[in-house]
Order: sequence, then structure tokens, then C-alpha cells
Amino acid sequence: MAFTRALSGTGLVAAACASWQIGPAATWLPVVRRATPCLAGRGYPDRVALTFDDGPSSRTWRLLDTLAELDVQATFFMVGEYLERNRLIGEAVAKSGHEIAVHGWRHRYLLGQGVRRVSAELARARDLVADVSGSPPRWFRPPYGVLTGSALVAAARVGLQPILWTAWARDWVDQVTASEVLATLTPGLRGGATVVLHEPPPGAPPSRGQATLAALPELVAHLRVQGLTPGPLRDHGLNGRGSLGFRGNLR
Repeated sequence: MAFTRALSGTGLVAAACASWQIGPAATWLPVVRRATPCLAGRGYPDRVALTFDDGPSSRTWRLLDTLAELDVQATFFMVGEYLERNRLIGEAVAKSGHEIAVHGWRHRYLLGQGVRRVSAELARARDLVADVSGSPPRWFRPPYGVLTGSALVAAARVGLQPILWTAWARDWVDQVTASEVLATLTPGLRGGATVVLHEPPPGAPPSRGQATLAALPELVAHLRVQGLTPGPLRDHGLNGRGSLGFRGNLR
């Protein structure tokens, strides 16, 4: 009986540890993000935040040119090891007036990684972004949008605010078209949204990212017709109170 109780107790401890580690990952789900507006990036009602994940790479240059033509600034969530290899591109992003944020040191799931390891990697990425851009980053978006207990604690330790998105376009899918990106993204897109788009990481297939570039002019036009101003997260009016931003923590 005592052995059975011990096993039961061990199981409860294991379940609690798993819940602490995996539970925050539920924020990846749209229904959960709707209940956590700060984490999802719900900002000023007359603005839409444009964010780009997974760079930088040599193809970031074309994205910079497109954004310059549209007179739009954005937030780039960069992967530390990619930025280390492509420092000049990161510097060009910052000099163009865009905001650089942290997307981890490597683009991999954080599930199963401890606080110490995640903290070290986030600190390394934070310091590199600060050195490249000239100012410390504010935001952290976990790879694949999957948060963990370790990631939440680590982000707080290194002074980064977790942020996800309210709208996405599934533009990372191979062979997706610009019309498909727009059809996924624009229905229901409202003021206050944070949009996540993707630039192709180093080594991605040549077709990756083409649809995003082609869709951007129409997306920006769509927003401006509605009287909405696209821009970076820094101008989105996020107050940062509450790591998950649950309703009730906004005031």
C-alpha cells in the first residue's frame, strides 16, 4: 500500500512538472490567445503590427526593398544563430528603421529544456540583437509559437516580453500562393491585430517567401483602405503587464 501511494505521489509530481512545462504551450491555440490579448499582441485599434519570423537570410534584402517601397516598418523576430551568420543584414534591417526582436538562439521547440539552458540561449540572442541594432530588444517569440514554463521564466530573467500573434497567413507552406496568403489572412483582420508572416530561413527552398513578398502590397493596401496603419510592435501600444496578459490584467 505504501509503495502504491509512493507511485501515486510520484505520478502526481511528474504530472505537475509536465503541466508546468507544457501548459503554457496551449497559448499556441487561437482560442487561448483570444483570452490572452497582451500575449497575442492586441494593440491600438487603429494600427496593425506587422512581424516577420525566421530570418535573417540573404533573401531578407528583397523584403527590405519591398517594405521600403511600401513605406512600412515592421518587427523582425530573428534567430540568433542566423543573425550571427548574417550580421550585416541585421544591421541593415535596424538602419532601415525596423525593430529587431528575439526568436530564440536556434529555431527549435523549447519543450523539455530547462530554465538555465533557455535563459542562457535567450540572453545570448538578446545581447547579439542589442549589439547589432544598437538597442536592447523588448520582445521574445518562441519558435513555432510554443511557450513553456521554462521559456516564460527565462524570458522574465533576461528582460524579454513574450509575444505571439492574433493573425497568421500560413505563408511558410511550400508552394503557397500570394492569393492563398491573402485569403487566409485578410478575412476578419481588424485593427489592433498582430500579424505574423515569415521570411525564408537560410537553406529554405527557392520558392519559400515568394508568396509573402507578392502579397505584401495588397495586404498593406487592404489595411490602409480600412484606415489602419501597419507598423512595428514598438508602436502598437502594448502595456506589457502580465506575462500572459489575461483579461483582468490589462488595467
